[in-house]
Amino acid sequence: RAFAAMSTTGSGRGTEVEIKRVNKTALVKNRAPAPIQISAEQLLREAKDRKIELEHHVPRQQITDTEELVEYRMRRRKEYEDQIRMQRHHLGNYIKYASWEEQQHEFERARSVYERGVDVDYRNVSIWLKYSEMEMRNKFVNHARNVYDRAVQLLPRVDQFWFKYSYMEEMLGNAKLARQIYERWMKWEPDDNAFGAYIKFEMRQNDATAARAIFERYIDVHPTLRAYLKYARWEEKQAQYPLCRQVFERALVELPDEDERNSEKLFILFAQFEERQLEHDRTRAIYKYALDQLGREKMPELYQEFITFEKKHGSKDGIEEVIVGKRRLQYEESVAAQPHDYDAWFDYIRLEEAEGDIDRTRDVYERAIAQVPPVPEKRFWRRYIYLWVNYALFEELIAEDVEQTRAVYKKCLAVIPHEEFSFTKIWVMYAHFEVRQRDVTAARKVMGQAIGRCAKLGKEKPFKEYIHLERQLGEVDRCRTLYTKYLEAVPTNCAAWGRFAALESALGETARSRAVFEIAVNQPVLDMPEALWKAYIDFEIEQAKAIINGEADEDEEGEAPGEPGDRVRELYNRLLDRTKHVKVWVSFASFEASAPGGGGMEDARSIFRKAYDALKEEEGGMKDERVLLLEAWRDLEKSQPRDKQELGEVTKMMPRKLKKRRMVMGDDGEEQGWEEYYDYSFPDEEKAPVNLKILEMAHMWKKRKAEGDP
Repeated sequence: RAFAAMSTTGSGRGTEVEIKRVNKTALVKNRAPAPIQISAEQLLREAKDRKIELEHHVPRQQITDTEELVEYRMRRRKEYEDQIRMQRHHLGNYIKYASWEEQQHEFERARSVYERGVDVDYRNVSIWLKYSEMEMRNKFVNHARNVYDRAVQLLPRVDQFWFKYSYMEEMLGNAKLARQIYERWMKWEPDDNAFGAYIKFEMRQNDATAARAIFERYIDVHPTLRAYLKYARWEEKQAQYPLCRQVFERALVELPDEDERNSEKLFILFAQFEERQLEHDRTRAIYKYALDQLGREKMPELYQEFITFEKKHGSKDGIEEVIVGKRRLQYEESVAAQPHDYDAWFDYIRLEEAEGDIDRTRDVYERAIAQVPPVPEKRFWRRYIYLWVNYALFEELIAEDVEQTRAVYKKCLAVIPHEEFSFTKIWVMYAHFEVRQRDVTAARKVMGQAIGRCAKLGKEKPFKEYIHLERQLGEVDRCRTLYTKYLEAVPTNCAAWGRFAALESALGETARSRAVFEIAVNQPVLDMPEALWKAYIDFEIEQAKAIINGEADEDEEGEAPGEPGDRVRELYNRLLDRTKHVKVWVSFASFEASAPGGGGMEDARSIFRKAYDALKEEEGGMKDERVLLLEAWRDLEKSQPRDKQELGEVTKMMPRKLKKRRMVMGDDGEEQGWEEYYDYSFPDEEKAPVNLKILEMAHMWKKRKAEGDP
């Protein structure tokens, strides 16, 4: 704490105090931080809350006499004049000066100040408004009227002057003068608000005819949708419904802007007006006209209003029509966004077919088939080609237009890139269509073209379908000719050879069928020779069965003298010369055991023994195949009657199943580890132990010793 020494001296009026401060440095004993820290922000906040710094207000000056008032006024006028002299173009100084003069009730001086400000910038709106408000506030009506008149002459595009001027005259009860002001204003063709104010003024005067005339002038000056809608809304409020309807109809014709003339808002409001008048037929007509002329995609909100209207006032058919229209719009948007989305086209077509409108359905089909896949790859064409299929069926079955159906098939075949790929289904459907029209010649031409186009691509289905068609027509010779061409084109197809032989067999031509089989099995290359041989063997088995049953004559069939099954055995032997497959042996043995013409179980067992020896001599011993063979032999024995079963031989030949380990070698020749596997040990392959004789003699010696024999 600093100490101060004080001494007092003085005489007369006051006393002087002299303070002498002692410079003594304060010693701080504890320099550690305080436990509670106070920030500068907290200090300022506390100072503000406690109002330590008091706010200073200018004291209110009390004027007690005239001289002091005159002096005060002169001083203030001098201050305002100095401000104006320093900033002559700052109109705020003039407004403050004039307001102060108004407070002093010096209205002439205030007018003089306002006039000086107007002379500086007459285009400033604020000074005119302050000037006129001063005159009205102090009830100087003529002066205010003079100010407004000058303002509207100098600034006729400032609507605020016109509004206040007309409102002042109306409040004064001068309706005639107010109307003259509005008329003067209308000559300048102001915006919508000016006409609205004029119309409201006439309505306050209860003159609807004059208001209607102003509306006519309004839509003549401003031919906009907004103006017509205001006019129609006003007529509806006046309960002039025919005139309101007339305004809406005029808007649809007189609006110069095409976008406004076809505006969604205009049709919606027109329809809602008719709905309020319970004119449901008119409302529906308006909605349908708008949707038909402009399209649903351009008027989604109007379409929703139409749906709501039909749900409230429509019949069942009308509601269904609206729902269908909504779905139709959704499909239109979908196919417009993705024209190659054929599933969307299918849904759209199904919708139109369900509605039963043939022309509309045909139009959708034409639009759909126009979306040709851009890439000549069959996987992109698979969905697309069904559009043509459905289109042709629609024209034939629903539209019942034969010529149009034929044209659809021809156009479809013209669109398909046959050099890259083709669709047999289209050719077949076209041919069947011509058959249904009793034009077999045309059908044959179509199938001939199909074979010519598709044979280059290696397709076999056209041959099959053409043969099937001719067989249905009973043309056997044509079927033989087609099979000949078919097999010339694809000689390796065992299924085709089998079907050709089956055809001949079905016709009772056994020699022809056998000849076909012989040609087939002698082909150097076949895709599935086992299936062909099986079919040939089954055919011969059936022939043997027929001979045994007396259904066929040996001489007619050209059988050689001997057993009926000799041809089957010959075929099996020929097949075994080509392959030693275990299934062939099993099939051969099964034939001997059970099939007509077989030699019985003894012949079957002989074949099993022969097969076992043949498989054993093959490279590697073919252990798995021998196991399959023995299992088939055992099963065949078990299937025989109990008194004829001979399981002993095959049971002795059955191998033992052994689990072994072997090293697994990788591709690089390195060892990968051990793995377990199963192997078979056959009795006829097991080797006797080397010291078997010695062990046997030892057992015999031990036995004799036990019996007491030395």
